[in-house]
Amino acid sequence: MPDFIIIGTQKGGTSSLYSYLSQHPCVRAAAVKEVHFFDENFDKGLNWYRRFFPTLAHKVADLNLKKKQRMLTGEASPYYIFHPLAAKRIAAIIPKVKLVAMLRNPVTRAYSHYQHEVRAGDEHLSSFAEAIAQEEERLKGEKEKILADEQYNSFNYRHYSYLARGIYADQLETWFSFFSPEQILIIASEEFYANPASIYQKTLNFLNLPDFELKSYGKYNTNQYEGMDATLHQKIGAYFQPHNERLANMLGRQFEWDKE
Repeated sequence: MPDFIIIGTQKGGTSSLYSYLSQHPCVRAAAVKEVHFFDENFDKGLNWYRRFFPTLAHKVADLNLKKKQRMLTGEASPYYIFHPLAAKRIAAIIPKVKLVAMLRNPVTRAYSHYQHEVRAGDEHLSSFAEAIAQEEERLKGEKEKILADEQYNSFNYRHYSYLARGIYADQLETWFSFFSPEQILIIASEEFYANPASIYQKTLNFLNLPDFELKSYGKYNTNQYEGMDATLHQKIGAYFQPHNERLANMLGRQFEWDKE
């Protein structure tokens, strides 16, 4: 079972951070980065989930090889932070797990999310403006369906939640109702992009892992696309401003998103 989980956010740098952690000599990565057990595969059961992680025997063997330094394993499924049942499920099964939440400027995150869905062939609306205009209708009733039927997987809720996923205060409020603040490391994605080595070391400290320097801090799962229309950027920024203020008050820290 994982010792740590990167819970999100999608398009927030989770692939890069998970890759860095997986290169640490005291970390054994899961069989895949995104297991998605606590959101869309929960009905497959714990035995299915355990298959993705090293067995206790492997961890003990590694412990001996690493001179008694405890070995950790973890996964990174960025839908967890937004899924309405993930926090409850994780708390019930691995209540002492450590969690990492990477929060990106919700405006640029939303646009990157849209571009991702277009590339994947899951978004057929021709413009980002049209996609966010239809988001409310696309998501209507989907969260309620997930809560009412734990086996229900909502395509729309996962793929078309461009703006909704950026309301971080709502999401973290749920997570803090199940986990103590000491169990959740909050990382501003922009700080990670600007200084990955520093944030990597901060994450190692959070996980009680010894310091370790990587030879390089490359970017993973990045793509190039045209920039967002400036007027639309400003409009979406204004939409997120009160939500960002609530997040800052909740966490007692300021983010620089409204200055971008």
